[in-house]
Amino acid sequence: MKTRSTADLPTTEAPESARDQVTSPAAAEPSPWSTLLFVMLAATAVIFPFFFLGNPSGHDIQFHISSWMEAARQWHQGIIFPRWAEWANWGYGEPRFIFYPPISWITGAILGLLLPWKLVPGAMIWISLVVAGMSMWVFAREWLSGPAAILASMIFAADPYHLVTLYYRSDFAELLAAALFPLLFWAGLHVARGERPYIPTLALVFSAIWLCNAPAGVMATYSVILAMGITAFLERKARGFTWGLFALGCGFALAAFYIVPAAYEQRWVQIAGALTTSLQPSHNFLFARNNELGFVQFNTRVSRVAVAMIAATLAAGVLFARRFRTQRVLWWVLVGAAVSSAFVMLPASLFLWKLLPKLWYVQFPWRWLDVLAIPLAVFVGGAAESFRRRWGFALVAFVAIAGIATVATLIVKDAWWDDQDTAYIAQEIQVGHGFDGMDEYTPLGSVHWDLPGAPQTDDKDLPIPPETPRVEEEDPDSGDVVPAKDVSVNYQHWSAEKRDFAVNATQDISIDLRLLNYPAWDVRVDGAKIQPGYEPDTGQMVLPLTAGKHQIDLRFRRTWDRTLGGLISLLTAIFLFAFWRLTRNQPRPAA
Repeated sequence: MKTRSTADLPTTEAPESARDQVTSPAAAEPSPWSTLLFVMLAATAVIFPFFFLGNPSGHDIQFHISSWMEAARQWHQGIIFPRWAEWANWGYGEPRFIFYPPISWITGAILGLLLPWKLVPGAMIWISLVVAGMSMWVFAREWLSGPAAILASMIFAADPYHLVTLYYRSDFAELLAAALFPLLFWAGLHVARGERPYIPTLALVFSAIWLCNAPAGVMATYSVILAMGITAFLERKARGFTWGLFALGCGFALAAFYIVPAAYEQRWVQIAGALTTSLQPSHNFLFARNNELGFVQFNTRVSRVAVAMIAATLAAGVLFARRFRTQRVLWWVLVGAAVSSAFVMLPASLFLWKLLPKLWYVQFPWRWLDVLAIPLAVFVGGAAESFRRRWGFALVAFVAIAGIATVATLIVKDAWWDDQDTAYIAQEIQVGHGFDGMDEYTPLGSVHWDLPGAPQTDDKDLPIPPETPRVEEEDPDSGDVVPAKDVSVNYQHWSAEKRDFAVNATQDISIDLRLLNYPAWDVRVDGAKIQPGYEPDTGQMVLPLTAGKHQIDLRFRRTWDRTLGGLISLLTAIFLFAFWRLTRNQPRPAA
């Protein structure tokens, strides 16, 4: 049973009449079902334009849709946990699923099995917003009354930056990761106060954020460490901060099945492609002008949203400050989150971006609006609750909701709506053409824009024949890769991670496969393992063969780093379960 100390409760004066009373936490606990209803209504309101305009075609929508479809197709092939994206780079593939966190593309693929693909983006967003609202409710209900906690949940679910993420950017992974941030703060504050039973929860939530989105994982790491540090300092519980760091370490270990391979196999891809000049933090601070025109135009839009959120947080925080003495820890944690997240969006913070490990990989400083949204929501809920009369609560709620509705209306009118993204990706896979790959996941030695089938500026981008994979050879006269001549190929099996075929050549030949060379591919010719070569211009895998018949077998093998990461995750899960069993009945100390 949850316990509270008197210090946890807001001090309220007696209302003048029962009609004007705002329920206090001592009088009634907020109901999870009533909260869920209001959050679902808020999430439905956010995606309501989808029913009339289709899906917003944000910056990343085709990347996410192609990942969902690719994963779903591989499940039909019997591949439970995909690693190699078969149809990326126009059918030559890439190790996308090694480097991109799995929760978002697994969720999207599951929805794709249950719903028509054109409905999946909206369903994904709706689920993320509901998770966000309930996550905030778990955090806010310990500090605010029932109605105020519900208001904070609705504000966080539909906060302006979430609208930017889903309407402009279509970054479903970041949206899902940000939905868990309040839970992270909630568990982190409990652990920092010395409550060890919350350690498995903190580790699990922290791990889930990393398994949703890596930039969000970096932001979560620094923000929760700051929150726990402030809590432990004010509570004078240094051991609580130590336990918090231990929980984060367990969270990293729990996600090791993804983190270890992604970290180790970076040496096999062109990971620097994620940090080209246009994507670096120094070119994307608020109102930055030192970037390409398209980036500058978008930066201006998101900067205006950032200024509005900062101003709203400041205004609500002033009203919430009335409760400083009764909720001192929460106040300083939220102020720390608000000030730090606002500061790192400004050029003056450039030294921190260069100093703190991996912070540079967040790319866009305005992503810290995901953290700012937490104090904004709690401050708004607390500000509404600070009024003794119901009309004061209603006024704050109306202003907050009206402000979000105004921002949403402006963004909806400005967003690009195109309901054909899912149909386009599905067709490109169906006809055997595939889709664009990612620069940072391209294997070393590959130039995916030069691959046959890649879009060209001279209108020669004819689709690749869909029936069978291509086997090519190098023309000795021109040096170009052309369809193989005087070679018969019998395709026995061709899937994302297993490819078997027989070749009968009349002379010695080097064949080029419709596959990019990557060290994880195990290549065997007539049962003997060989080290394949690759085309220097494209990175296509090249197999030298002598005249005669040969059996070719390719397997995308499990490398040692994936085995090690999986073992670490399994042992950590067992340890955390045992830790939870041992500590679950320990009493929770009062604040």
